[in-house]
Amino acid sequence: MKNLEIAQIFRDIARILEIKGENIFRIRAYERAAQNIEGLTHDIEDLTRQDKLEEIPGVGSDLSEKIKEFIKTGKIKAYEGLKKSIPEGLLDLLNIPSVGPKTAKLLYEKSGIKNVAGLENAIKKGRLKGIFGIKEKTVENILKGIEVLKRGRQRMTLAQASFVAEEFVKPLERLPEVKKISTAGSLRRQKETVRDIDILIVSGKPAGIMKAFTKASSVKDILAEGKTKSSVRTKEDVQVDCRVVEDKSFGAALLYFTGSKNFNIKLRQLAIKKGLKINEYGVFKKEKFVAGRTEEGIFKLLGMQYVEAELREDTGEIELARKLKLPELIELKDLKGDLHVHSKYSDGSNSIEEMAQACLKKGYSYAAITDHSESLKIAHGMNLAELKKKKTEIDKLNKKLKGFRILFGTEVDIDTEGEIDYKDEVLREFDVVVAAIHTGFKQSKEQLTDRMIKACANKYVHIIAHPTGRLWGAREAYDIDFDKILKAAKETNTHLEINSFPQRLDLNDLQSRQAKEMGIKLAISTDSHTVDQLEAIKFGISVARRAWLSKNDVINTLPLEKLLKELKK
Repeated sequence: MKNLEIAQIFRDIARILEIKGENIFRIRAYERAAQNIEGLTHDIEDLTRQDKLEEIPGVGSDLSEKIKEFIKTGKIKAYEGLKKSIPEGLLDLLNIPSVGPKTAKLLYEKSGIKNVAGLENAIKKGRLKGIFGIKEKTVENILKGIEVLKRGRQRMTLAQASFVAEEFVKPLERLPEVKKISTAGSLRRQKETVRDIDILIVSGKPAGIMKAFTKASSVKDILAEGKTKSSVRTKEDVQVDCRVVEDKSFGAALLYFTGSKNFNIKLRQLAIKKGLKINEYGVFKKEKFVAGRTEEGIFKLLGMQYVEAELREDTGEIELARKLKLPELIELKDLKGDLHVHSKYSDGSNSIEEMAQACLKKGYSYAAITDHSESLKIAHGMNLAELKKKKTEIDKLNKKLKGFRILFGTEVDIDTEGEIDYKDEVLREFDVVVAAIHTGFKQSKEQLTDRMIKACANKYVHIIAHPTGRLWGAREAYDIDFDKILKAAKETNTHLEINSFPQRLDLNDLQSRQAKEMGIKLAISTDSHTVDQLEAIKFGISVARRAWLSKNDVINTLPLEKLLKELKK
């Protein structure tokens, strides 16, 4: 999986160009390409073979050739040359989200700081205080940025972890000796970030499984190799563990290795009260094996409703399961459409018709084409003449599409004062108005919160997109008063989005559950800029399930006419 490597190279190129004072649009082009490559739901090598690289937003002929060069040779000559044009180590500092090119250059030239460890050490010793332009708040932001960077390096996004797991699971499940196979751990619980991968297999021939696992093409190092358990490290430095267990113990092992730790502890305590012992091998009454082949059998024996893997965090699910009162969680099949999709009219790579046909193939009955509004020039925001042309095209397409409706939408910018960049007479013409902050991230908590509240108060705004603004490993969430925003959303019947884009997953599960408990209905959307990115909806569903959401908590599970009525409330 070269997606992550290529994305990092393009991000590095953008940062080097910043240091060198290059054109801002060229810099943004590399940044945008990096973000979209990270968000791919397919292997970039497959897209290369299919000659579909230029379908990735921000990837034109020049970047396409660079990707092909990397896949063929493992290097990009232009990138190697750029690295040599700046002082060694400067790029490492630029990986810290809060350190820009000017600050990095200043740190290097004034204090000889050339890597993250050196910067941390300098901060501890108070060496930054005397450097011109670096204030106490700057130092505080740098420390926060270092933590963001570390977390990004230690853990993968859910999408990245899914990619890594698939590279092992797909070839293994094709082996005739594999009877059952499943991932476990935090990946199976669908946590938004994952540290390592656990795979469980049932087989009567473990030796062959261990050999196939350790010889997988993505393995860099074999950390341990045993008869029934082996561990490897991938080329992306991800640890993957594989265990072969007996069929009669598969359910018990799956339960144990899925976790979470606190969930398992409470489950063991419950078993003890019933005179049972539960471990990775099964459930035992004294020494007699009484359950373990399936998870369902274990929960039944304990007198409980089956607890979906996403809920196993010891946040009340065991207590409700014992009362048989767990909610029926939302499923992918419940969604009727996507309410945040981009086309070529702004910064998408596919036409409206192509996006609509792809949504139709997914079984949807509608999709909102929400191209960017006028003020967001970097994303080719649409002026009024372009909006008129877009509306005409949508009307024509809707006449020929059967069983599907394209909704005339927009993603409007919430400016630094909380204003929306289309006038009311324009906004009222849209079926769906999605509002988002795209600039002014460093405003105060009060300013950012007020902007959101003001957007909620606009009667034409239906949904607040990616409400906290976080990008995993690159940018922390905005400093906002989330409770106040929830209150405003509730009072104005404004819906909040679970953005399924892998680097966002914004809102997260805890925030989504809080919104549900306030009675706020959410929208699960992809923010897709390509047909391929529509597949990321599964990650938004994962967030919703971890948040205990049922289909009644999500507006785009509604049929079209009910959805339109809901949006007009």
